[in-house]
Amino acid sequence: MEDNDHRKIGQEMDLFTFSDLVGPGLPLWTPRGTVLRQELDAFVWELRSKYDYGRVTIPHITKKELYETSGHWDKFAEDLFRITSRDGREMALKPMNCPHHTQIFARKPHSYREMPQRYAETTMVYRDEQSGELSGLTRVLSITQDDSHVFCRTGQIKEEFLKIWDIVDTFYKKFGFTLQVRLSFRDPKTPEKYIGTKETWDKAESELREIAKERGADYIEGPGEAALYGPKLDFMAKASSGKEWQVATIQLDMNMPERFDLNCINEKGEKERIVMIHSAITGAIERCIAVLLEHLEGVLPTWLSPVQARVLPIGEAHLAFAKQVAEQLKAAGIRAELDESNESLGKKIRAAKTMKVPYLLVIGEQEVAAQTATLESRAGKLGALPVAEIISKLQEEIKNRA
Repeated sequence: MEDNDHRKIGQEMDLFTFSDLVGPGLPLWTPRGTVLRQELDAFVWELRSKYDYGRVTIPHITKKELYETSGHWDKFAEDLFRITSRDGREMALKPMNCPHHTQIFARKPHSYREMPQRYAETTMVYRDEQSGELSGLTRVLSITQDDSHVFCRTGQIKEEFLKIWDIVDTFYKKFGFTLQVRLSFRDPKTPEKYIGTKETWDKAESELREIAKERGADYIEGPGEAALYGPKLDFMAKASSGKEWQVATIQLDMNMPERFDLNCINEKGEKERIVMIHSAITGAIERCIAVLLEHLEGVLPTWLSPVQARVLPIGEAHLAFAKQVAEQLKAAGIRAELDESNESLGKKIRAAKTMKVPYLLVIGEQEVAAQTATLESRAGKLGALPVAEIISKLQEEIKNRA
């Protein structure tokens, strides 16, 4: 396993683990790994907040009939985890969220003045991948999606696509990625793999080409890479290792609104068929973390680091003040840990660096006397500073997502 393999980095940083008892493809997230997941998701929600997305919540199972209506029961059959209830009802663990979200939209009539409707949630979906296809966090059975669905009128498609594209660009530029855009279209040689008519698909694919051209994107086309229900804008990120992964996706769906009879009431008081835009900014949080760990070699920015500072007392005599410093950091909203081990300072520093902790605060006799801490960042030693000054520095860096 290479040094920058996310599985090796994740183990060193104590982010996630796998258990033979739980099964392959089912990662278990530690407290540190869960912080990382939550911070990534919070960043996505921060970017979405300006566009008025509403949080929704759905169950993780459904009746067979929902997926029969959407087309997934037949077209997605091999990937479904199917369940039979005690009274013989056929059900399934959800492999995607869009059919559930259609039913939230369909709960009441919507005027054209209420359009678009934007729903989003971060939730797990489950897909029955073959065991030989599973690999670390990049291919799993339990997939966490920061999933959103925009229900809009045809004339609103371009504007909504470009808003989501802005979110994607902002998110990945924060980590230094250059994204390749792929227009993922249907394979005309295998029409049986998709739902909807040729005319509907031609219209949707033409719409995506127009949007990509207006954006000035240097895109490639990927025949056969479309979703079941429509074409996609897929974003490919290349890690520093040279590996390329699909990350974010924006998908245009003119078929599911047809199958679920989704409409708004237009200016004439008549029903008007709407369209759906599916998107996920991280794509899947598991894969996004794998790509980030390999791209950054585990050196996450301070705002994203599960542990942002570690306090290192040199000896037992310095422990009491070190505890005070650690508590001050935590009270200020900084994720801090105290190393209370009996190891030498050198070993404590090496352990913290293995964990990729951005800031180390060393406490010795001089620091106790002066009520300071010697601060060391990844770039080197910054000297002895008052604790309040250290807190201010870290808070500013975290606030700005530097």
